[in-house]
Amino acid sequence: MDSDRDPLNPPTTRHKCSACYKQYKKKEHLIEHMKVSYHSIHQPRCGVCGKHCKSFESLREHLQGPLSKSNCSKIFIEQGCGLCLRVLDGRRSLNEHRDICCLTAPVHQGTSLLPTDLSDCYDEDRSDRVLGAIAMDCVMAGGGSDGTLDLCVGVCLVDEEEKLIFNTFVRPQIPITNYRHEVTGLTEEHMRYAMPLKEVQEKVLRILINGESIGRLRLNGGRARLLVGHDLEHDLDCLRMNYPDHMLRDTARYHPLMKTNLVSHSLKYLTRTYLGYDIQQGVHDPYENCVSVMRLYKRMRNLDHHGQVMIPTVAPHAQYVAHNLDSHSVKDLEKMTPDKLYEMSRSNFKCWCLDSRRVMQT
Repeated sequence: MDSDRDPLNPPTTRHKCSACYKQYKKKEHLIEHMKVSYHSIHQPRCGVCGKHCKSFESLREHLQGPLSKSNCSKIFIEQGCGLCLRVLDGRRSLNEHRDICCLTAPVHQGTSLLPTDLSDCYDEDRSDRVLGAIAMDCVMAGGGSDGTLDLCVGVCLVDEEEKLIFNTFVRPQIPITNYRHEVTGLTEEHMRYAMPLKEVQEKVLRILINGESIGRLRLNGGRARLLVGHDLEHDLDCLRMNYPDHMLRDTARYHPLMKTNLVSHSLKYLTRTYLGYDIQQGVHDPYENCVSVMRLYKRMRNLDHHGQVMIPTVAPHAQYVAHNLDSHSVKDLEKMTPDKLYEMSRSNFKCWCLDSRRVMQT
């Protein structure tokens, strides 16, 4: 009751973040929080309370962890999908959704998949403008005196329809000293079918750049294809190839799919957690990995963030570029409501849902 309040100790005003609901005693602390949190409509959000989380791992802890929010957890148990973390309207909708969301593992090929080259179907003479993404995975054997140097001895490319485009054994430029047979399944016999590294580089680039120059790709992407993979920097390094950073979609580096401390998950973990099946049960299967990274990419790309909460005042494709809070004085920011501060906040990563525009334009 009001009569019980101590007039000498009035209640402290709390400043609550409109995105993650953290509360601060001072407005300046909330402003500083907004500057470093990079809240945006692209962050994973609880389908019950609307709270923003830094990653899907954080959201999973919020919904299912040992310290999960009781109300959110209760509703999620009844109506939530454990893969995509969506909250559906009811049990019937949830069951229908799960049939679509939980995927079947691709057929394991292992080393039985013979070299395949359909790259001529993806060369610069194509008349259509379907510029879908391409998934890539490489197989590594060992080089050097102790066999610890990674050498690319196999590469696989798959398109968005999960069709095999290019698969070959690769002849590295230095001798293989460890075939890592227990992981790769490869032997010296497989190298009889190997293609020289330089020829592999030319084939891969012809598929990806569609006749463009690398210089133009660095500027605007041209008519090239996005390259999808897991730890692509390592694969490209072993292939001794370069590809523009803005054209890479790496499931090991995508913020929403990483741990809260921005450490990468394994592809095996991501596939089991977000697609619902297990991979890498035997030897390294590059086709299986390609299909899985492509499915992860498409699942993230197909997320619809623009119907959530407030629409930002800048174009969606620009919101990962600038942080408008830094362009205002502290005095001006202190006059703004928490909702307004959130509206001005920008993501610090490019959300893959923005690629859906690229698909519609091609």
